[in-house]
Amino acid sequence: MSGAEPAAPYLRVNNLSVRFRTEGGMVRAVDEVSFTVAPSEIVGIVGESGSGKTAIGLAILGLHDPRHTEISGEILVAERNIVGATDLRSMRGRDISIIFQDPQSALHPYYTIGRQISEAYRAHHRGASRAQTRRRAIEMLDRVGIAEPHKRVDQYPHEFSGGMRQRALIAMSLVNDPRLLIADEPTTALDVTVQAGILDLLVDLRREFHSAIILITHDFGVVSSVADRVLVMYARRVVECGSVEQLLRRPEHPYSWGLLACVPVLHGPAGADLVPIGGDPPSLITPPPGCAFHPRCRFADRNAGRCATEVPIPPPSADPGHMVACHLPTAVRTSLSARRSAGPGSIG
Repeated sequence: MSGAEPAAPYLRVNNLSVRFRTEGGMVRAVDEVSFTVAPSEIVGIVGESGSGKTAIGLAILGLHDPRHTEISGEILVAERNIVGATDLRSMRGRDISIIFQDPQSALHPYYTIGRQISEAYRAHHRGASRAQTRRRAIEMLDRVGIAEPHKRVDQYPHEFSGGMRQRALIAMSLVNDPRLLIADEPTTALDVTVQAGILDLLVDLRREFHSAIILITHDFGVVSSVADRVLVMYARRVVECGSVEQLLRRPEHPYSWGLLACVPVLHGPAGADLVPIGGDPPSLITPPPGCAFHPRCRFADRNAGRCATEVPIPPPSADPGHMVACHLPTAVRTSLSARRSAGPGSIG
């Protein structure tokens, strides 16, 4: 509705840090990350493997082993801080749910799809009868677009295709109508057609359930079609965030430019090569000083050595919804971003 007040965030993450104790040393997986997610909003978290994306999702669910993990900051779910809480079991599946990236391993091979969905429902509806839970399982399979749910409910995971298993996993995640859904690489290993169907399903279910959704992925192309806002993560920190339109049309961080250069496009010169980001992600046990991206950044030599010594602090932005953590002056970033639209080789 035009002029309506924006919905209050269902999730607020404030200065979240996650560290793992290992034999090799302390792994700094997430460092002072902050963001919000409102009801019916899809927020994408994008970055390479090891950037901290999944660690954030597991922290929100309270699934990290406290014996080996240190978590600081705040995770406010409906204004309740759940960091350090010991009674999160009642929230999982009901208030917050997750879609894991590999349905082949997330689904038990010895139990029918219907039984697994029913058990997820019964965990929060102790008085439900067997007939009620079966009807709920059939209803959810139908909602996620699986044909003949009355028959499929009695089949086993190996009788489903990869896309159908992912839909069944989504049905299990949504069976208790959670208000926050974390989708961790939900389209990994699926072909393009099936991937598009899963993403369309998430958008449809967002409208139906009004759930807030966090979409974790390494693929900018995935979030571009469904997300409202995007956080770009690199080596445990958020380096840029903003609306999807901002990040696709006017990205201002060199790492964002690199990620977008890796995404195939239908327009542009025929036969143009994708441009990979040079180098490797840094160690999270001994991260580089200053900006963690500076060893791989083509523009690190433009800042008189600051990139190698100082962690960039996001400057005030003309658009309060757009944050960029980079030492390059705003005017330089804006100019390079405009030149980038001319093609991958136009900046450097």
